[in-house]
Amino acid sequence: MKILLTAINAKYIHSNLAVYSLRACAGEYKESVYLAEYTINNQKDYILEELYKKKPDVLCFSCYIWNLSYVEEIAREFKKICPDVPVWVGGPEVSYEVRTFMDAHPYIDGVMIGEGEDTFRQLCAYYDSIYDQADNKNCSLSDINGIAYKDKESKKIIFTEPRSIMDMSKIPFCYDTIDDFSNRIIYYESSRGCPFSCSYCLSSVDKSLRFRDIELVKKELKFFIDQKVPQIKFVDRTFNCNHAHAMEIWKFVKENDNGVTNFHFEISADLLNEEELDLISDMRPGLIQLEIGVQSTNEVTIKEIHRTMKLERLKEVVRLIQAGGNIHEHLDLIAGLPYEGYDSFKKSFDDIYQLHPNQLQLGFLKVLKGSYMFNHAAEYGLIYHDKPPYEVLSTKWLNFDEVILIKRVEEMLEVYYNSGQFEITMKLIEKIYDSMFDFFQQFGDFYEAKGYFGMSHSRIRRCEILLEFLRESKKAVPDEMVEMIQESLLFDLYYRENCKSRPKWAVDQAAFQAMTREYCRNGKMSHIEPFHYVFPEKQKHKIEQLPKRHDNPQWALFHYDKRDPLDNQAYVEYVSCEE
Repeated sequence: MKILLTAINAKYIHSNLAVYSLRACAGEYKESVYLAEYTINNQKDYILEELYKKKPDVLCFSCYIWNLSYVEEIAREFKKICPDVPVWVGGPEVSYEVRTFMDAHPYIDGVMIGEGEDTFRQLCAYYDSIYDQADNKNCSLSDINGIAYKDKESKKIIFTEPRSIMDMSKIPFCYDTIDDFSNRIIYYESSRGCPFSCSYCLSSVDKSLRFRDIELVKKELKFFIDQKVPQIKFVDRTFNCNHAHAMEIWKFVKENDNGVTNFHFEISADLLNEEELDLISDMRPGLIQLEIGVQSTNEVTIKEIHRTMKLERLKEVVRLIQAGGNIHEHLDLIAGLPYEGYDSFKKSFDDIYQLHPNQLQLGFLKVLKGSYMFNHAAEYGLIYHDKPPYEVLSTKWLNFDEVILIKRVEEMLEVYYNSGQFEITMKLIEKIYDSMFDFFQQFGDFYEAKGYFGMSHSRIRRCEILLEFLRESKKAVPDEMVEMIQESLLFDLYYRENCKSRPKWAVDQAAFQAMTREYCRNGKMSHIEPFHYVFPEKQKHKIEQLPKRHDNPQWALFHYDKRDPLDNQAYVEYVSCEE
């Protein structure tokens, strides 16, 4: 017997926790279970051929929003060439509206609903009895809880009894068979369920909050640390919902820091207490990064989506985290929520932008099957895509024209803020615009009018477009300010890398060859550049006063062998000119 667990990941560096966990739970059938991982960047025909060549007796897919269209097409074509091979699916994307899914996909033989570890082991036993003529011939699909399957004779869809929830500590460690962790992000789970009831989230459906035994967690994390895994992402929905659990893990990773591994946690910032803040305040820069869900600052919206959040405490905590200068923080907003129109979302955006997080993710509501939002879509006037990721198109409060405008904001935000490539420049832009939402929206309109969307632009070309926008913008920008931004753009370019090419407004490097010889003897690992403005240190999240212009250039020396572990930018010092 050969059962093939197939994962189609978003990127090569990602790993699929589900298939590793299922294989680990297969018990005595583990040696008959094989893994196949691909990405959505692989051609579908390539994946199909590879699966066919593996000759599975049973084919299983792990299904999520980002890969469902791939799974549907590949499974359909696979069934044509291997009609006798049972095809099973599992995962959050197929665990709700199961009958509708199976009716729409007749080539799918069965669905593992909800938690699949125990279900999969029993499924292995069933197929073992068929393909290997094992002794347990009385095994039947009807005896396996937590599945839906098509009866071969009646062709009806049969639902078995729901599966009881798992004891997290009984799930075997699943990553001990991986040979090379050097280029992989590892997903890890120390808890399941969520104590909160956010209406857009599937985790709110599972109220059975459970934790893995803390000593097991420590043992497994130590394994990753010893392997020098680059990044471990905890998939716990609200990692710090249990103070004692979070403290034990954070203490452990701090005490066992290998100088390489980074840990990612999704947290609720307003739940962080002083003890936790004190513990993380002096961690190695880059040891942990925190993803903080905000979603909206509209109190009516927050209440309507059943979210628990104290906004002022959240802001206070974010500032306290930033004060240490050692933790990368990532804040999330969702457009398309109930009672959040265009103007309200603009306010939410500006409220959170003023916190200057390392990244501000602007996403759109996804109406997930099984969620409260899905069940109340008509009440909220939610119009959304029929296919994954089921993204909102309009609501009672937000029309499609406004959605388009916000999408432009999203794209500009990703390129000019979240990329970290325009750090100083964006701080200067704040001195021009009262609302950064307005800036990104107007800049997006400019991109649209010029036909720049959909084109591949170099970093220098992105700089040129920004300057072009400022010069043509209805908002009059003084020439002195444009000159300052020209220099800030050059500064930002060299902040990231020793550029191979230079923008047309930069000084000819031949003019300061002597300075280069004096200060840049280590080749490409350093660069020196003259500026008439001295820009603030990066610890300054906001520029209070514009820098004054110096008649004589100030020399900034960029060290690429000394980079900031949070954003990988060069260390910069100002040096004197002896010429």
